[in-house]
Amino acid sequence: MKLSKENYLKARDFILTNARMIERRLFHFYFEKDDFEGVYHAVYAYRNPDGGFGHGMEADTASPESQPLFSIMALEILDEVGYLTKEIILQDFMPYFESITTKVGGIPWMFRPKSNYPCEEHFKTVKERAALSTTAPLLGILEKYGIDIPWMQKAEAFVWNEFERIQDKHIFCYLCVPRWFCFLEHTRNQKQAFKIINRLKEAILQKEILCEDRSDPGWGLYGKPHRLNYAPSPQSFLYPLFNLEDILSDLHALIKHQKEDGRWDTWYGISEGTKLEWAGIQTLWVLKTLKNYDMIEC
Repeated sequence: MKLSKENYLKARDFILTNARMIERRLFHFYFEKDDFEGVYHAVYAYRNPDGGFGHGMEADTASPESQPLFSIMALEILDEVGYLTKEIILQDFMPYFESITTKVGGIPWMFRPKSNYPCEEHFKTVKERAALSTTAPLLGILEKYGIDIPWMQKAEAFVWNEFERIQDKHIFCYLCVPRWFCFLEHTRNQKQAFKIINRLKEAILQKEILCEDRSDPGWGLYGKPHRLNYAPSPQSFLYPLFNLEDILSDLHALIKHQKEDGRWDTWYGISEGTKLEWAGIQTLWVLKTLKNYDMIEC
């Protein structure tokens, strides 16, 4: 069973009439052969004079303030669409990241907002210490683009220490795990990376973190991940971890979770508007995943 053309068009129309500009431009890039210039301009609309990215790049906050996570997200999107270059990384991103680097060498996950703009409560209590899930992907991208700067030395030591400290405690977070693998895939220390990769793979299979109840409304959302969260394409690093029958079952269930108006919904959002924004983010993610597995009717 594939997503029918009719239901694909419903999803398209939902994105184009409800999603943020960045998801709309990404949709045009992935599904309507638009170039990456539109994505670039949509991403840079979130950029601040300090070089960081803010303005609700994640739809859980309306704050304009720069955040490390949002800046990593911007970097990842530009890399994903093929726009990123060594020059852009060094000129547009690294000055900000270097300015927020902690004494231990890593960059924080988030900063507590200094403004009173609306945001989810977890933003107000975030721990502002260096984090693996922002520092690791930044290092991975630097390695991927052949960049070698002094900042990387202390940051890499921090990352290896963090892998040993947390072990597999956050393996349930399918948002973090791909960012860890970005570093593990590209680091020059593949011998050490190999040990951690095997440990993480084993934890995913043995920790019973996958939600097998495909009828659960929260199935595939934060806290209830499925296989496609870890392997959104056959080229994903973790794809070989799962058997094809289970992947296909998850794909079929994912198709069935589509709502009548074309969206795939979430429970995220601090307002009715941001709930629509999150639905746009989720719907684009689903369409990309289905496309990766050739599960959309032409």
